[in-house]
Amino acid sequence: MTLFCGSATAAPAPINTQFDDQDILVTLPEPALTTTTPPADPNRLADLIQAQIQQARSTGDPRFTGYAEGLLQQWNGQMTDRLRVLKATIDQSNHRFEQARNGLTDLIGSNTDPQQAIQARLMLANIELVQGRYDAAAEHCNELTQRLPGLIAASCQAQAQARTGQPVAAYQQLKQQFANAGNATETARIWALGTLGDLAAQLDNPAAKTYWLALLSADPDDLYTRAQLADWYLARGEVNQVLSVTEGYETVDSLAVIRAIALEQAGHPDAGALKATLTQRFAEAQWRGNLLHKRDFARFQLDLADKPESALENAQENWADQREPSDTRLLLRAAISTGNTDQIASVKTWLSQNGQQDARYPEINP
Repeated sequence: MTLFCGSATAAPAPINTQFDDQDILVTLPEPALTTTTPPADPNRLADLIQAQIQQARSTGDPRFTGYAEGLLQQWNGQMTDRLRVLKATIDQSNHRFEQARNGLTDLIGSNTDPQQAIQARLMLANIELVQGRYDAAAEHCNELTQRLPGLIAASCQAQAQARTGQPVAAYQQLKQQFANAGNATETARIWALGTLGDLAAQLDNPAAKTYWLALLSADPDDLYTRAQLADWYLARGEVNQVLSVTEGYETVDSLAVIRAIALEQAGHPDAGALKATLTQRFAEAQWRGNLLHKRDFARFQLDLADKPESALENAQENWADQREPSDTRLLLRAAISTGNTDQIASVKTWLSQNGQQDARYPEINP
């Protein structure tokens, strides 16, 4: 898991004009979280926005991010440091990475709240890791070790180290720090568990599954970790495990695509229905102009829709913004599927420049 988990978003429900009088058309979210009037107090506003962001993460429903952004846009009061961090969080969720980066950098230079400055530094480290800017990420992680020593800063450093040629050392060091951190907070331990899972997966270490299961035991609605685990099972042909992990999460794009692939591989009778649902869902997202997460769409095109050229185009657009291992693997697979040797060479060059080796890229590993 990357520091500050990645996106797992549910697409809007399909447009349907055929329904009976007694049909339930939509279940409305909690009214307190969907208010359109910002509270007068900035702390209450921040609490509400933070709750909306958390709801978006735990349900995969992007509407809650929209509610949060709408409240901020209406706010005419002072932008406290906490509100500035939350605004950057929304920008990051909507893939406005440069806008988030600029806002967080400004906050660090002018903050009045040291705690929010640390949070801003953590977010900046994550953005740089997600975008494959590892030197910048390492600088932020090193700064964190001075201002927030412990498992969170160590996890940050381990991620940057593992992505730049030292995954074994990063994994072993963090594993030891985790074992010795008896007084660490639950939040810090969760961060470290997620990072250990990611590093173990990079090394093809079966312990990755153990870390991810521990995280899901603590928080079943951790959609990013659930998708990581489902993908791990899928790569190993453990289709029944994939179906178990993804059951009930068909509205979350990343999990629905993985589930559809597993259903098709298993020859399951539900395979066609979920594939048809995803076809309609992605088509309507394109029509609405809100196809935010192109990674899931590209994977659907590559593995289910038999559209490798379109998959490559979307994987390239996605990789321009996001260069996590799953993004890199998808781009490589799409390029290989279409025989695009220039794209394959370009990715290999980038990986070589960073010294990055990953068991999840079997296509290019010795």
